[in-house]
Amino acid sequence: MLNAAPALADEVTIAALGDSLTQGYGLAPEAGFTRQLEAWLDARGADVTVINAGVSGDTTAGGLARAAWTLTPDVDALIVALGGNDMLRGIDPAAARANLVGILQAAAGQDVPVLLAGMRAPGNFGPDYKAAFDGIYPDLAAEYDTVFYQSFLGPITDQPDRAAALSAYMQADGIHPNAGGVALVVEGIGPSVLELIERAAPES
Repeated sequence: MLNAAPALADEVTIAALGDSLTQGYGLAPEAGFTRQLEAWLDARGADVTVINAGVSGDTTAGGLARAAWTLTPDVDALIVALGGNDMLRGIDPAAARANLVGILQAAAGQDVPVLLAGMRAPGNFGPDYKAAFDGIYPDLAAEYDTVFYQSFLGPITDQPDRAAALSAYMQADGIHPNAGGVALVVEGIGPSVLELIERAAPES
């Protein structure tokens, strides 16, 4: 990251295209993902605006439907954090993959770099479903040369004591992080967003 410092002087606008995890479900605006991420980046010298393009309940299909008007001319980079609702509904991984491909192609068509945040399917649909769904994200990140962040909620779910972490950092519904959980998510994904900014910032 040492060579990223000069790029951070350039102002960058990032749109975070996602669902309730991005939108900040159940949280005060300042405690949500985009506001906490913007503050984290600002503290590290990045001149960044993070646009909240999260819609609670959205699927990859919904994200695809919104991609064109999310990618306005002032958007320099895109975070894609979608798929959680697809897997909760048991949507065919092939359909989710096709929708994400559409979003990545829309971004590529406007030369907008992307950070693709992975989602992990629960095991209740069986190992084949989980393998197919989980594999979407690294596959597409490699195919479309995106910045790749392995698991959006990984900083919480990968804690050594998972049960204690879920109790401490998730809201009562067990699905959405609380303000402290969002802080962990931001701390985890932040370095990848700095990499995204480096790709997006105009070369001096």
